[in-house]
Amino acid sequence: MAAAATKDVVCVTGGSGFIGSWTVRLLLERGYTVHATVKDLNDEKETKHLKAMDFADSRLRLFQMDLLDYDSILAAVQNTVGVIHMASPNTIERVEDPERDLLGPAIEGTKKVLEAAKASGVKRVVVTASVSGIIPSPKWPADVVKDENCWTDIDYCKQKELLYPISKTFAEKAAYEFSKETGVAVACVNPGTVLGPFLPPVINASMAMLVSLLKGSNNLLTRRKSFAFVAGCTDVYEDFYMGCVHVQDVALAHILCYENKSATGRHLCVEGITHFSDFAAKVAELYPNYKVPSFPKDTQPGLLRAKDPAKKLINMGLKFHTMEEIIKDSVESLKSRGCIA
Repeated sequence: MAAAATKDVVCVTGGSGFIGSWTVRLLLERGYTVHATVKDLNDEKETKHLKAMDFADSRLRLFQMDLLDYDSILAAVQNTVGVIHMASPNTIERVEDPERDLLGPAIEGTKKVLEAAKASGVKRVVVTASVSGIIPSPKWPADVVKDENCWTDIDYCKQKELLYPISKTFAEKAAYEFSKETGVAVACVNPGTVLGPFLPPVINASMAMLVSLLKGSNNLLTRRKSFAFVAGCTDVYEDFYMGCVHVQDVALAHILCYENKSATGRHLCVEGITHFSDFAAKVAELYPNYKVPSFPKDTQPGLLRAKDPAKKLINMGLKFHTMEEIIKDSVESLKSRGCIA
């Protein structure tokens, strides 16, 4: 594959993750030099697939980073002109200390990345937010489609002990506050349930959810309390599902927000606003040989369905994969890796 003309040097935190790996790959293909951060440089599960990418030998540098260690962040961000901040806790395990294990890294980690960006002269930062900064929002008018103007109800989340949306909401608001105070341009991407072909050797939680769905589990990951899909909810993800999106679309959305200097604020990133029941029904339709559970029609009470809701990204030229394409790419990837038969 031929590389594009040499472009900027961009830092991608969380570069070994599901979305991060695709972002690194697309940036390299577009001609960028990339500083990608990982948790452990000696862990081949984090590094091998990155080092194997086209152009990695000449334009990829890996850095070991701890979200609460400013010096490790600064080392990765120095000598770059842009930052795409994706690293954030996404654990499906019950956290022993929510402040230390989830809220601290998400919120304080974001602040430290932004501080390192400012200290290094970086003018533009794109942050991976989430639809968990938009929902749950039970007080939003029932007859209005949810969009970037809708914010998660923190009191509701505290009442139900929904830690993940709290962490994502506070981290996103901290990014905007930092931008306002310092002049560093910040844009956020708010993806829904991210699925698609996975590059790392280990699948992420949303793909694990699809595996459980295909295997007929009607109790999908509900035993834990710290991850967006599971915190305090039933198997229909009442407070967490807003629609799905292809991992390559999410990666490209971050790059478009970086390249479009007028892009600011939030960018909803889903192929459509749908209910979890819609997703499960489409999986069952496409793969009738699997024991996919059936669900009530409206699994997300008060959530109005909508086509093409990601107007800001569509106006930047992003053409979203359809739900059918997302499911097919995801299932074929899972089959190729031996995760399902």
